[in-house]
Amino acid sequence: MADPELILNLGLLCLSYIYIVAVILVTGKISGRLPKNFSRKFLHIMIGNFVFVIPLFTYRTLPLDFPFFVAAPFILLTFLVSPASPFKGITNKMAGLADVTSGGHNYGLVLYAVSYTILALVFSPQPYILAAGIIPLAYGDAAASLVGQKFGRHTYSIFGKKSIEGSIAMFIVCFVGLSVSFLFFSYFYTLPAVPFVLSALVVAGLATALEAITPKGLDNIVVPLCSAVVFLLLLGGI
Repeated sequence: MADPELILNLGLLCLSYIYIVAVILVTGKISGRLPKNFSRKFLHIMIGNFVFVIPLFTYRTLPLDFPFFVAAPFILLTFLVSPASPFKGITNKMAGLADVTSGGHNYGLVLYAVSYTILALVFSPQPYILAAGIIPLAYGDAAASLVGQKFGRHTYSIFGKKSIEGSIAMFIVCFVGLSVSFLFFSYFYTLPAVPFVLSALVVAGLATALEAITPKGLDNIVVPLCSAVVFLLLLGGI
């Protein structure tokens, strides 16, 4: 007799694939109508929301680490629409997504997928740690880019042009996003409220600083991995 729990996890895996593919297709469709920067950040945010699905998986250890299997295939998918793809026919068929990629660093989406996969492999039993890596990139970086582009008046440059307004927006959104995530994850896990929120404050500052000093595109891997590890250490490894 089939294991009902396994069937439930397989069904959730399929729904996760459907959601992510739908987000990619929608992003491709809107990329020609909206600024590429907006389309790219929309993709980052919508894919980032997958962290809130992870607690629903009950198999979260190898060889049945379902969150890992959700994330891993998209390393290949994003690579196939990058300039390094050896299959130009596939790149042409997915021109919408390729256009979104070209709006930023050529390998930014690949690095995003790599980060997600590493975090899912290591932290899927602790998705609130995974969220500490993804939320700053998905929401915080998007806020920094969109606010900085529209309202940035006071600029500074380290490895690229940034704005104080954008950095402030990233810090606020990171902190608020991580703090709100506590309410969600505390439904599934026993989490210490004050240490969690204080850790969110530190990680928000760290992520903002990393986004400011990291060369373009590399923040897609530096910000999430460093944020997650620091968050874990601040919470004492729970």
